[in-house]
Amino acid sequence: MSEFEAYRGLFVAESRENHENMVKNLLILEKGSDQNAIDEIFRSIHTLKGASASMGFADMERLCHAMEDIFQLIRSGTAGMTQELGNLLLACSDVLEQMIDDVEGGGDTSSLSPDKQVGALKQWLEDLKGKPEPTKGKGKQHKKEQASPAATPAGKPTDTPDTGDIPAYTINITVANECLMKDVRAMIAIGNLEALGTIVSINPSKEAIDAGEFDGSLVLQIASEAGEEALQTAAMGTEIAKVEIKPVVKQERIASEDTSAAKKQAATSDKSREIKNLRVDITQLDHIMNLVEDLVINRGRLKQIAEQHRIKEMNEAIGMVDRSVSDLQNLMMIIRMIPLNHIFNRLPRVVRDVAQYDSKEVEFVMEGGETELDRSVMDGLNDPLLHLIRNAVNHGIESPEVREAAGKPRKGFVRLAAHRDRDNVIIELIDDGAGVNVEKVKKKAVEKGLITQETADTLTSDQAVELLFQPGFSTADKISDISGRGVGLDVVRRSIESLKGTIRVETTPGKGSRFELLLPPTMAIVDVMIVRINGKRLAIPISSIVEVANFKRDTTHHIGNGEAILLRDEVLQIFWLNEMIGTSSVCDVLIVIQYQKRKCCIPVDIVEGQQEVVVKPLSSFIGNTRGVSGVTILGDGDVVPVLDVNTMV
Repeated sequence: MSEFEAYRGLFVAESRENHENMVKNLLILEKGSDQNAIDEIFRSIHTLKGASASMGFADMERLCHAMEDIFQLIRSGTAGMTQELGNLLLACSDVLEQMIDDVEGGGDTSSLSPDKQVGALKQWLEDLKGKPEPTKGKGKQHKKEQASPAATPAGKPTDTPDTGDIPAYTINITVANECLMKDVRAMIAIGNLEALGTIVSINPSKEAIDAGEFDGSLVLQIASEAGEEALQTAAMGTEIAKVEIKPVVKQERIASEDTSAAKKQAATSDKSREIKNLRVDITQLDHIMNLVEDLVINRGRLKQIAEQHRIKEMNEAIGMVDRSVSDLQNLMMIIRMIPLNHIFNRLPRVVRDVAQYDSKEVEFVMEGGETELDRSVMDGLNDPLLHLIRNAVNHGIESPEVREAAGKPRKGFVRLAAHRDRDNVIIELIDDGAGVNVEKVKKKAVEKGLITQETADTLTSDQAVELLFQPGFSTADKISDISGRGVGLDVVRRSIESLKGTIRVETTPGKGSRFELLLPPTMAIVDVMIVRINGKRLAIPISSIVEVANFKRDTTHHIGNGEAILLRDEVLQIFWLNEMIGTSSVCDVLIVIQYQKRKCCIPVDIVEGQQEVVVKPLSSFIGNTRGVSGVTILGDGDVVPVLDVNTMV
């Protein structure tokens, strides 16, 4: 692997962080002036520019440079943020995201030309020059330039501002002659030093270096408690020929006690700069997870052997292995957990774009983004959430005029919240829009031939809402870029159910809707109840089981083509698994299972007990089988199907 390829992954990871930070703060800035957001955006763009330049991605650097020029003016107060400029900068951020995707896929961004965006940014600057500049901002900028410490020779400490008791150093940095981008290398060194202290003066100035006026020699003065060794390390690096550091002797710092104290503090500060976080490839984590799953399976096998042979020493050793495997399993689960913010942070942009497309005003609130889910669950959650958010703004929230006529605030409200409830994670999406028009849903269902008019007349509101989840069902009156493409909530439900989760809808016409997603925190290792029917084993997830009861065949009642039983004043449908397992003559135990608010029961011969198992997906040769979520291997090597209660009920 070449050195360039080794840095590609690091470049992509850091660029994504900076891109997300930039978009997030651009959306904050659209709501009103925020100096912190401006600084964050400027920092992110500047870092992206430097990183892309050092990697040789010229087009990406050119786009970042043009965006940075704009934000230099906003930062100085010369220009203000407008909706038009916001749209332009967000369009540029979309191109940047495509470029990062291209780099991640092994490309070099050359297939993506930013000429259109760079041209639009330059045109905006030209248009701004034609307008009278605010005198207040201009005066500030002029004053700042007059007082710039960069104009002061760095070798004269008496001309620099007093930094109190903090030690000061003069640093001479010489960039190697063979370096192709001396200005970028110098800016990287300055950035590293800024993290360790306060830079008092730079010669040449940052602005001059950024403009390309740099001959390879840099002199700066810094006030820092990090110590000479830490400063030397920060300034040095590839393509830096020489770094010279000299302490600046201040009159009030002649005493030797101060020097020794500074050295002690520097040593302490230097020790704290240890690496505490590592970036790990997700494929390596997946591989470790597979090994942990194998350990869990073989743990069950070892336990069974130990019970058969009753060897004391073996039991003790297996007890230790059991504890270690459990701790390793729990630790692996924690490592694989990812905060929902990884998905949530992309959604404000979606809400903003859809609202602008539909000419609507929407306030979007997110809560509980720190709630964690397993990566495998997170991967499948992105598209369903995106679809639900678009639906909430596009279908749910009314136009400002309609809301005003109905006595509502002009601005609609959409809230996305997540929290943990026992062993599950619940995600709620609430809007104060028009709700689901039940009559419109019935009418559309009849038009599409999903139900007859007679059936439609007998449907309750909840049953009518269920029609929304029929394949191809949509209430959109016209096809747009946002909705009305025939890809509806059925895709969302299938995606959620594939994650072993459920989706529920509550709606009040004229008041709004509430979508609730209930998801397991992880899909790989689950608690199941092992049962036996007709001599064959089945695993039923504990989370779906309500109770276990005795069963007598003569207490059942025939309703239509099915059977039901009265249990604790509830009529429960009986699911016989004859087609899957075969017919049994025993079946004297009843397992009551629940999906959402619906209960039913499965007759079984015996219950073998509860066990923690690894659920493996079905082979591509078998394909998806309704009612079966996967298989598991028990301690004795028996392969057992795991029931998927969601799709079965």
